[in-house]
Amino acid sequence: MVVAQMPIVSLSMENLLQEIQTSLLSLVGDITKALPGLLVAIVVVLLTRYGANVVRRFTATLASRVLSNRSLQSLLVQTSYIAAWVVGILAAGIIAFPDLGLGDLIALLGLGSVAIGFAFQDIFKNFLAGILLLLQQPFRIGDQIIVNEFEGTVETIALRSTQIRTYRGEEVVIPNSIVFTSALQVMTAYAYRRTDLDIGVDYNTPLPLAVETLLTAVQRVERVLETPRPEVDIVGFGDSSINLVVRYWTSPEQKWVRQVKTQVMIALKQACDQADIVIPYPIRTVYHFDQERFNDHYPLDS
Repeated sequence: MVVAQMPIVSLSMENLLQEIQTSLLSLVGDITKALPGLLVAIVVVLLTRYGANVVRRFTATLASRVLSNRSLQSLLVQTSYIAAWVVGILAAGIIAFPDLGLGDLIALLGLGSVAIGFAFQDIFKNFLAGILLLLQQPFRIGDQIIVNEFEGTVETIALRSTQIRTYRGEEVVIPNSIVFTSALQVMTAYAYRRTDLDIGVDYNTPLPLAVETLLTAVQRVERVLETPRPEVDIVGFGDSSINLVVRYWTSPEQKWVRQVKTQVMIALKQACDQADIVIPYPIRTVYHFDQERFNDHYPLDS
């Protein structure tokens, strides 16, 4: 029985080898046939890279002439750049796979978009948030904002992230989904910004004199705006002083807010010194008892 089966085994192995050889030859033939299309598709992708850059530069030039808003300019430039890449990749796919029909291509893109959407949902979330930020414009490039614990000047609003430069010269890249869903302070949204500065005067100080002295001092400081007018409010009685708040307005940029605050503090201190108004230190009264006369220790009964 074993001797009778040997020719059959040899014949089946020979058929298997022939089938493998035929399959390899067919695969090589298909690759050879598709090779020109693949090469052309690669060339199209390379040309797409160059063409996308040309489209981006042209769109940037056109947008700067037509649109005055820098955020909308950025949105138009980035959208045109991505659109150029999409068109180029689709063209390369059609050239590389000529048997792929338009319906098959649309179905493939639909299935691919679902799979890619699950895999890169955070990226697409940031992408959509970036488009909404550029359209709604809650802030613009050059504005000074506070997002969570980050504060600085907006340098770039991209489709995926927003880049701000902190006042210490550090770059912070914040995903657009965080910017879009977080509480946002735009410090330069208006033409002026108010600063509240606390100060205390001695209880022996005539309050009308203190208010007039502080108000006159703050009005003389350069870069303190005349409109809205500065104010001095009496806000309460402290432990060692009567507390006042000096309110004044400046340009909204952090640079001027910081510099003017220093100048106002110097002016207030000089005005108080000239008017003999005391800015008191915190006062604490300490009582010392005679321990023999006031003895709080009571021995326990044994």
